[in-house]
Amino acid sequence: MRNRTAARSDSAAAGDGATGASRDGPSTSQPTAASAIRISGAEVNAVPFSRPGEALEVVPGLIVTQHSGEGKANQYFLRGFNLDHGTDLAISVDGMPVNMPTHGHGQGYADINFLVPELIQSVNVRKGPYFADQGDFASAGAVAIDYVNKLPKNIAEMTFGSFGYRRALAAGSTAVGAGTLLTAIEAAKYDGPWQVPDDVRKLNGVMRYSQGTATDGVTLTAMAYSNGWNSTDQVPQRAIDQGLISRLGTLDPTDGGTSSRFSLSGNWAQSGDYGQTNVSAYVLRSDLQLFNDFTYFLDNPVNGDQFSQLDRRTVGGFDARHAFDWRFAGLETQTRVGVQSRYDDIHVGLFKTEQREWLSTVRDDRVQEGNVGLWTDTTTRWTNWLRTTVGIREDFFAGHVFSDTPQNSGNAQAAMTSPKAGIVLGPWYKTEFYGNAGYGLHSNDIRGATITVDPNDKTTPLERVPLLVRSRGAELGIRTKAVEAVTSSLAVFVLDFDSELLFVGDAGTTEPSRPSRRVGVEWTNQYKPLPWLTVDLDVAYTRARFTDFDPAGDRIPGAPAWVASGAVTLGGDTGWFGALKARYFGPRPLIEDDSIRSLQSLIFNARAGYRFDNGLRVQLDVLNLFNAQTNQIEYYYLSRLPGEPIDGVADRHVHPAEPRAVRLTVAARF
Repeated sequence: MRNRTAARSDSAAAGDGATGASRDGPSTSQPTAASAIRISGAEVNAVPFSRPGEALEVVPGLIVTQHSGEGKANQYFLRGFNLDHGTDLAISVDGMPVNMPTHGHGQGYADINFLVPELIQSVNVRKGPYFADQGDFASAGAVAIDYVNKLPKNIAEMTFGSFGYRRALAAGSTAVGAGTLLTAIEAAKYDGPWQVPDDVRKLNGVMRYSQGTATDGVTLTAMAYSNGWNSTDQVPQRAIDQGLISRLGTLDPTDGGTSSRFSLSGNWAQSGDYGQTNVSAYVLRSDLQLFNDFTYFLDNPVNGDQFSQLDRRTVGGFDARHAFDWRFAGLETQTRVGVQSRYDDIHVGLFKTEQREWLSTVRDDRVQEGNVGLWTDTTTRWTNWLRTTVGIREDFFAGHVFSDTPQNSGNAQAAMTSPKAGIVLGPWYKTEFYGNAGYGLHSNDIRGATITVDPNDKTTPLERVPLLVRSRGAELGIRTKAVEAVTSSLAVFVLDFDSELLFVGDAGTTEPSRPSRRVGVEWTNQYKPLPWLTVDLDVAYTRARFTDFDPAGDRIPGAPAWVASGAVTLGGDTGWFGALKARYFGPRPLIEDDSIRSLQSLIFNARAGYRFDNGLRVQLDVLNLFNAQTNQIEYYYLSRLPGEPIDGVADRHVHPAEPRAVRLTVAARF
């Protein structure tokens, strides 16, 4: 896929000779869709961002926000989807899936706070359900992050900034036997601008041993991450307007959480006369406890509405694939076959709390859930200007729920077959044309597939949700380098989802969802007139609508129409360097009739610095350069403040963007 390059970064990913653990086999050098792109780690680190998740905003059209503390998973928006905390955006790091099924806070929960951006070698992006090796959560897109195996030089850096921001990173690699040992450790502390400090306490570590190359080699990686924080959640706009709290205030100062993640993974690759084989396997342990209060005194006028969500799980899985070249009627052909499997052993619970103290249990479940995906695709080059890919995928999901409410215990299973196809025409005058279509899916929380009664009263009957839900998508596009120093792509897409019942993790019950269609266009550009200057501009528009009739309206709450980003980066190996990035997040409907809409936001981040010949780097980042008074995210729903009507008040609930912040980094490479 197209390698976007950027001004040189001091990150590991910019290192000369750094090698990563790419797992996608020999096909990845050829784009299979106009929207597919591979982004270098150097480009990721060339622009300033405020939190690890925002590193993923190098993905054209992707918006990453936060509404509840710096340890909770980010909120993602892509292709007209409010993806919540990860549903329909499959994220992986070195082959390990980040999304969590049947999660305590929400299906597909993808916490990327353990990411160390300086270790990124590449970000491989594929959008739409067109790729046979992508299964659950990948209907809108898939983002595969690979770390480096080797650093060209060791790194030591310290960052100090506004609102109590402090971060230290040390990373290095050394030869051990026939391979290389990479180690990195990160520590961070952050209070934020909030009246109740976030008090983020983060510790993160990576250790990797590698031998060989990405096509003939082996890696073994251990990761450890721990975090604790307070959170200022979204608050009702009326509380700000009435002077009850400031824009940076909170109505429940005890919200927050703790999180940890420990993993061990391995990758093995071998090439030979019979093709390329890649096998990865992993085991991880994650623990999360959240305390949130979104409605205040609506459900419980006496003790308040704070609740706790618990998710503790052990996950094991593997991904094995083989690619081989052969001839079909004398034509160059490559076939890939693969099998992927995953098993989650989960303790998941929802509890009523007050100031983080337990009041009652809504539901407390043990879940065993597994899935297997079998896939194959074949790419044939019919002429020097025509190649096609056809593929098919079969997914099987099954599991058991052991609930504290016996009526909600049970087994569930489902299977789904998903055909895929793609065509590439060209190149003519450095231009190629693409067409893609395919079926996809996402899984639902398995607790919703075994539920029979409302866990709050143990008697109200509830309808079960489908374990798997179908998606269908298609895309037409063009990619060109006809203009000197410019790479440009244009993609037009459509994505349909069936109607479904959803399991709501915040309530422990189910609610209906309507069928939907998203039609959109993405325009991605990069201009590199000089080796030390790069200009990027990405614009996306999506029309998102429900496709059934409902008097409430056909707009999809939270679905963005316009999204855009632009960046200018400049600098060389030594001397001055800098960057300016702008991100536009357009207004969204907050209710189905579009009568209430969110604010739009336009936020600029800037960077300036100097690299000395001896490896020293001094860098100043200014986040929210023009101090935009806008919101990171907005919702519209019922809540109740003390003294308000017992049925609550419908209002917009907002989480403001952080004010202007300055961060100074001093780093050394040796």
